[in-house]
Amino acid sequence: MADPTVAPDNIDNENGAANNVDEAEQRALSARARAYRRARTVSVIGTFVILAFGCFYVAQSLLLPVILAFLLALVFSPVVRTLARYRIPQSLTALAVVLTLATSVIAGVYGLSEPVSKWIDDAPRIERQLRLRLADLGGPLEKLRDVQKKVEEATDQDDEAETQKVVVQEPTMISQAAQGAPEIVAGIALMFVLLLFILSSGDMIYQKMVRALPTFGDRRKGLRIAHDIEREVSRYLLTISAINICLGVIIGTLLAIVGMPNPVLWGIVAAVLNFVPMLGAVVGVGIVGMVALVSMPTTATALLPPAIYLFCTVIEGQFLTPALVGNRLRINAVAVILAIAFWGWIWGFIGVLVAVPLLIVTSVFAKHVEGLGGLREMLGPNNNSN
Repeated sequence: MADPTVAPDNIDNENGAANNVDEAEQRALSARARAYRRARTVSVIGTFVILAFGCFYVAQSLLLPVILAFLLALVFSPVVRTLARYRIPQSLTALAVVLTLATSVIAGVYGLSEPVSKWIDDAPRIERQLRLRLADLGGPLEKLRDVQKKVEEATDQDDEAETQKVVVQEPTMISQAAQGAPEIVAGIALMFVLLLFILSSGDMIYQKMVRALPTFGDRRKGLRIAHDIEREVSRYLLTISAINICLGVIIGTLLAIVGMPNPVLWGIVAAVLNFVPMLGAVVGVGIVGMVALVSMPTTATALLPPAIYLFCTVIEGQFLTPALVGNRLRINAVAVILAIAFWGWIWGFIGVLVAVPLLIVTSVFAKHVEGLGGLREMLGPNNNSN
């Protein structure tokens, strides 16, 4: 016969085990629900990012002038605001800024049109001279090509009379530029008009943005983000522009001293390419080296212009820019290269130029928004010390 005093303890144990099972099931269901919500959030964000990048690619003719106008507004807004304190109307300052920029663009295009068109017209001659200069390095390869050409000619002699060859003439660079000129002019006009209205409106855009946010805390944070973006982008672009102008002047002067043709053109090219960190200097050295090979009298003297270009960019990149920019661009080099590659793929050369300013804007957002801590860590510099 069973002891009746043991039965309640067994019942309590069974009830406790059942409760533990229920709690485990609830925790498992809760974990699965959290994983489902996280996966759904990631999928929604990923879909939005893919669609946004698709819109960036398709609508580049509209977005590029708008983004350039806003970046220029970030640069010149402090100037307009400072002059407004001395009772100079913002509209007058904005008009002066836009007219100065437009005049500079027109003067630059007009001044560079003649040497650029000359280089385009002389492209076949330059190609022949470059092949002659590189004949010593490519001798075996040229012999192999000659043998291959003779074999092809021997095999095609029998079919020459019966085969009708169709030659497709590709459009030249000048014709392509002429076809795209109306779109480029329209984009530049849109950029300047939008820049004029943004600078003339002063802080109206900031006020509209703040009023659109729901709470007072969000408004303060939004205003702080906007001011930080303006400060960081304007300081970076102004500092880099001053450095690049000085670099272009120095490179152009030194190339003129060593006898490089069109030194003004190569100084401007150096100033523009240097807006692209690291990769711009490599491209500039390569271009100057190829032109020097076909322009200088000997191979030894042809090595001098790219050496000068490389020396100046190394001094600028290793000493001058870090000393002047300092900690303003605290972004790791891998993120910079990936941003340049991505925006260059989306928007071409203009995308390469605006990649770093857009990366700075993204970094400021990541610094202020709590949910973007992972992005902030990815963009931040490598603080590990050996």
